Amino acid sequence: INEVIDSQGEIILFIDEIHMIVGAGSAEGALDAGNMLKPALARGEIKVIGATTINEYRKYIEKDKALERRFQPVLVLEPSVEDTIAILRGIKEKYEVHHGVKISDKALIAAAQLSHRYITDRFLPDKAIDLVDEAAARIKMEIDSMPQEIDELSRSIARLEIEKHALEKDQSKEAKERLQKIQEELANFNEKLNTLKAKWEKEKEIITKIKKIKEELDELTTLEEKYVREANYNKVAEIRYGLKPQKQKEIEELNQRLKELQKDGSLLREEVTEEDIARIVSEWTGIPVKRMLESERERLLKLEDELEKRVVGQNHAISAVANTIRRARAGIQDENRPLGSFLFLGPTGVGKTELAKTLAWFLFDTEKAMIRIDMSEYMEKHSVARLIGAPPGYVGYEEGGQLTEAVRRRPYSVILFDEIEKAHPDVFNVLLQILDDGRLTDGQGRTVDFRNTIIIMTSNIANEIVSRMDHPEITESIKEVILGELKKFFRPEFINRIDEIIVFRKLGKEDIKRIIDIQLEKINARFVERKIKISFDDSVKEYLTKVGYDETFGARPLKRAIQKEVLDKIALHIISNKIKEGDTVIVKYDEKEGIKFEVKESE
Repeated sequence: INEVIDSQGEIILFIDEIHMIVGAGSAEGALDAGNMLKPALARGEIKVIGATTINEYRKYIEKDKALERRFQPVLVLEPSVEDTIAILRGIKEKYEVHHGVKISDKALIAAAQLSHRYITDRFLPDKAIDLVDEAAARIKMEIDSMPQEIDELSRSIARLEIEKHALEKDQSKEAKERLQKIQEELANFNEKLNTLKAKWEKEKEIITKIKKIKEELDELTTLEEKYVREANYNKVAEIRYGLKPQKQKEIEELNQRLKELQKDGSLLREEVTEEDIARIVSEWTGIPVKRMLESERERLLKLEDELEKRVVGQNHAISAVANTIRRARAGIQDENRPLGSFLFLGPTGVGKTELAKTLAWFLFDTEKAMIRIDMSEYMEKHSVARLIGAPPGYVGYEEGGQLTEAVRRRPYSVILFDEIEKAHPDVFNVLLQILDDGRLTDGQGRTVDFRNTIIIMTSNIANEIVSRMDHPEITESIKEVILGELKKFFRPEFINRIDEIIVFRKLGKEDIKRIIDIQLEKINARFVERKIKISFDDSVKEYLTKVGYDETFGARPLKRAIQKEVLDKIALHIISNKIKEGDTVIVKYDEKEGIKFEVKESE
């Protein structure tokens, strides 16, 4: 403090986390740092800029009125995306010099836009700067590491060398022929490797030189600023019109050499692109923002076929869900709402929950990626606190809510609200906010982003209406009747916010046969590891259709029938050693004997 006072106003003291000075260094009968600053501040002998958050200012500084009075609060708001791009352009050179790479302007724009859209728990420009920094660090690591082509060639040479040493001891004709071939391959690979290594070394050397000259340029800029402050204009002119142009010319020449060297393809990448930024955003959030690969495009175009492999007889529902996923991946969905919100209606056991699981499996390769909330657990008024977290002062405040915490950890997910009609009306008020704004404030005051989630709600409200139908197809008149039933349960503003209300039709016997095929395929997959092959006769499928089909319960009794009639009996045969590893089992049905097995033992 005395040093700053002695500088006669030449030094401005900046204190980050200024709230920490309140009580810092205090002991019984001693002054804290805040009280030591007050006299100098009051006399105007010291200029101080402090930085803190609004919450900490209120908690610490405002309580000390004497300290608060000596400061003028200046509220620094989060910059817009446009301002962030300007900030990134301003600091770009520092990061280029530090990492020794180029950063494209498109990468800066992508960093500002993608961080604003997908990283919601941090602020601009901090999160955008972090993205650029991490992307540049990765490119630098790639430059320092061995290129993939050279690495693969080195591995191939090492493998052939091992094979060569093994064959040298073998005197057979085949071994000698193979040895001759290996020596030819080794000569070819070594020649390729030497050429690539030479090219890599040259590229690396030029990139390192460019980095060194840029560092020298940065030092010259710092010196120039120093001489301007000291009014040493001879030195300023020498740097500005002599040394700096010379260094820039050297960089241009080296860039031209690098361009010539890389005209037939480069081994090293030295520029950060928008794709690098998108890849890091994907890793941070789990949201697929990077450019779609051809394989993914093909998969998305055939999404209905993928979903139909697991969900039978509900083409309308599958089509609606598939269109939502495609809209999201094309990036043309409403940015302020969830990717899609659906209400699945229909009898029990027709595939409502299965479609939600299948969607999670398609997007994340695992059904576990689905966040499932059973609404029968939220029948009481106070149960809303379990979803979003208890308010301050209540038990469980520190734990967070079941829904909000799950989405904070996995912002790109499928959320299933099962049996929605069983929830308390206050729970619907929470859902209204999610469906309309794509956001929710938890018990600790944090805003949780739901814009990258797919919301699926299931209900058995239309159960009786669909069950009484004589034909399986859902007509417009039936939809009107079902909508009338919905209005008795849900408020109009809730129904209005749902993207699509999908009525699942009753399953027929043909659908059950297809489900049996899917289930029996799963059984076969279980036995592949044991090397037991199981094939099911058509008579078994007919029998399972008869015992597993129920108009009231849909496909649910089918699993029980398969377990009781097939799996239990297979288990008995395995335990009694009638079915062994490598056997082929043919499962048949006979009216007198029931399910029976023909076992063909492995040879």
